[in-house]
Amino acid sequence: MSSGDIERRSLLGAAGLVLATPAVSLAAPGKPQVVITTTHGVIVVELETQKAPITSANFLRYVDAGAYDDGVFFRASRDPGAPKQGTIVGRPRAKVLPYPPIRHESTTKTGLRHTTGTISLGRFAPGTATNNFFICASPEPYLDAHPGAPGDNLGYAAFGQVVKGMPVVRKILSLPTNGKSEYADQRGQWLSPPVTIRSMRRA
Repeated sequence: MSSGDIERRSLLGAAGLVLATPAVSLAAPGKPQVVITTTHGVIVVELETQKAPITSANFLRYVDAGAYDDGVFFRASRDPGAPKQGTIVGRPRAKVLPYPPIRHESTTKTGLRHTTGTISLGRFAPGTATNNFFICASPEPYLDAHPGAPGDNLGYAAFGQVVKGMPVVRKILSLPTNGKSEYADQRGQWLSPPVTIRSMRRA
């Protein structure tokens, strides 16, 4: 997989220069769950706080701050020739200021993979990720790290799994994508209208 491959299929992340580890205490033993309530239904994700502690803590920090309330799923990236496969991408409401970017947790380090229902963190270059995330509606192995491939081969930071609400994920993936994109390589992928995230709360 070349750097061009990742650029063409890039998932939004926030660029930044400062790397940081969230100063958040992780949950007690057991995997915390987050309830994502949208205008199309409820999605529940379970976070891998032991396998991907930095990325999970980062996500929970935004959740606990209410940053995703009134946010949106704004993008449905369907796989070429497979309209029922792909990812949906979410972000906080527009006025939320991101925390500093976090250190990248590669799938080669966590052992996690981008399978059906995986929640993962968007990014540009490794170490630029903040609060944009995506959920896989189908297996998307090209999003995993591929050591030995040329260019940026570190993939994306998977950090949990949908445990309830995959029909909602698939419904969002199927919605019209004729919205105006901020990026040329994402034309035909932005939802119109976007799907509102009414709230995100720990279960």
